[in-house]
Amino acid sequence: MNLDSSLKKCKFPVWDRIKLCQMDFQRALINFSLFLSCISIWSCRGGQWESLFNGADLEGWTVRCLASDREKSYWGVEDGCIICNSMGDREHNYVWLCSVREFSDFKLKLKFQVFKESDGNSGVQFRSRYDDSAQANYGGWLNGPQVDIHGPEAFRTGLIYDETEGVRRWIHPSLPDWRIDPDQAPESTRKTVLSYYEDDPDGWNSMEIFCRGMLVETRINGKLVSEFNGEGILNDQSHKAVNSGETGCIAFQLHMDDELMIRFKDIYIKELSK
Repeated sequence: MNLDSSLKKCKFPVWDRIKLCQMDFQRALINFSLFLSCISIWSCRGGQWESLFNGADLEGWTVRCLASDREKSYWGVEDGCIICNSMGDREHNYVWLCSVREFSDFKLKLKFQVFKESDGNSGVQFRSRYDDSAQANYGGWLNGPQVDIHGPEAFRTGLIYDETEGVRRWIHPSLPDWRIDPDQAPESTRKTVLSYYEDDPDGWNSMEIFCRGMLVETRINGKLVSEFNGEGILNDQSHKAVNSGETGCIAFQLHMDDELMIRFKDIYIKELSK
């Protein structure tokens, strides 16, 4: 009996088995390709990068502050950049420049410029909401998490502080209040290097913020600084009470009593669909 006649007598011919295996492999490849496509769509669906700043004026932005600071023009536009300048004036409360639009899941990227002459603190708040009720802190407060920008101590830049009333502490790293020392921060952040205007007038720093659900990542000058899971924090009762932590505006901060000089430009956001 030759080989061909033996194969024909098999209940499941070898060649049929080979063909079935080929078909199963092809189906697996198709399913895997569809799986990858779904991941890609889930990750990036929601449109292209959008500019939040037109380079000419503060259209799409609004200043939030106490009535006593409303006539002060700390925030403005200069040379195609958003600028905050309170140098020589410490007589003010917190003053925020807030986006009119609100965002939940997104990627945000921008450039910022800091000055050695400025000892002031700033930051980028996200998923934040302004409360001007009688119960609000100081009578007007922007509740929500903030990615810190601190020129005098570069290691803080990119860490996450929570300005939400009832929280108001570092949440990455997790600390009991506003105080922080270099040895309390992740070791990698102690190597954070910022570019300063005095050293290079054309030198800018980059910031990236990624938010999906309760996961938040921040990068400064391309380096990962914070990788934070806010489950049980950003969606706890303190945040729900003021409707922050899960959705809200993007905002730049001028800290109370600070002399601050800072610039922002190239502000882009991409919304992410769940």
